[in-house]
Amino acid sequence: MSSPQIRRADRAMSDQRMLHTLAEGYSGRLATVSEDGFPYCIPLLYLWIDGEVYLHTTSARGHLRANVERDPRVCFELDEQDGVFDYGRFECDSGLAFRSVCLFGRIRIVDDRAVKQRFCEALMEKYGKPETDRPKGFFPRLDVITVYAIAVERMTGKETPLPPLSEQWPAKDRTKTPDASLPDT
Repeated sequence: MSSPQIRRADRAMSDQRMLHTLAEGYSGRLATVSEDGFPYCIPLLYLWIDGEVYLHTTSARGHLRANVERDPRVCFELDEQDGVFDYGRFECDSGLAFRSVCLFGRIRIVDDRAVKQRFCEALMEKYGKPETDRPKGFFPRLDVITVYAIAVERMTGKETPLPPLSEQWPAKDRTKTPDASLPDT
């Protein structure tokens, strides 16, 4: 999977790690471009199936649907944080352990009822309550949702893992302002 250059190459994720993050992530943000050129971004639950991102919304025509029908180019981003850590003497010498994947592609509306059914089944498998005794596999509102699929054209991923305690302040001082002294109190 070809990835454009990212500024912090030292934080780049491998393709395998990006795919794992996509498969395990909870939610993401879908960005489209409005007719007036302004970006439009919404948070959505998603599935990573066969190398594509699948999402759904109501079938009511709104801002998202209008943007998708006008221009299929989209960006989808997800991130997971693993905690804040201290690396130096000052409050601002803090870092965030995280994983982030940003992908670019073209979105399409999925009309095939069987694909929509499989999407809903997979959605419930990922986000549903396994212990429920409610009927499974029955989706009476299948015709009132819109399922979208994003064909990925390029993808980037970055991460900063949580360092071990031996690499965090005060065990190790990696203060970013070496000549700074503490203010008088």
